[in-house]
Amino acid sequence: MDFSQTYFELFDLPATYALDRERLDGAYRELQSRVHPDKFVAKSEAEQRVAMQWATKANEAYQTLKHPITRGVYMLQLEGIDPMAATNTSIAPAFLMQQMEWREAIADACRTRDVAMLDRLQAELKSVYHAVDAELAIALDETQNPAAASDLVRKLKFMDKLIAEVGDAYESCES
Repeated sequence: MDFSQTYFELFDLPATYALDRERLDGAYRELQSRVHPDKFVAKSEAEQRVAMQWATKANEAYQTLKHPITRGVYMLQLEGIDPMAATNTSIAPAFLMQQMEWREAIADACRTRDVAMLDRLQAELKSVYHAVDAELAIALDETQNPAAASDLVRKLKFMDKLIAEVGDAYESCES
């Protein structure tokens, strides 16, 4: 095995954002079955160490590729772009305003313990998340537009945080 392989190469998958999750899961299980450190307990220390390195790389690769945001970031990093760099802060003002409105709505629903409002917000946020995710797939896989993909990865991260905030709001309504 070659440590310089990309995560996609490691699992013998095409380097696409819209990857087949079942194929990824199967490739991960197959690779782990070959490199898991338990299979090397009777081997030399050097072989055990290499097995541990491979198992670690397989875990990192799997965790990166299975989540849309980290997969998008990784694909851009392969192109030499860090969409999460502190200097990369451009987000459309309309999206920022919408985000503030959603945050206010979450706070209002939480304050009034309006679970129905939280349900509506959660559905809306998930719908927007899926739309942004689909746009990101197009930007990375079809149009190869890294600037648009960088913006979309950041939007997806915002959406993910907002969805988590709704989950937190549910918990505070229950207490």
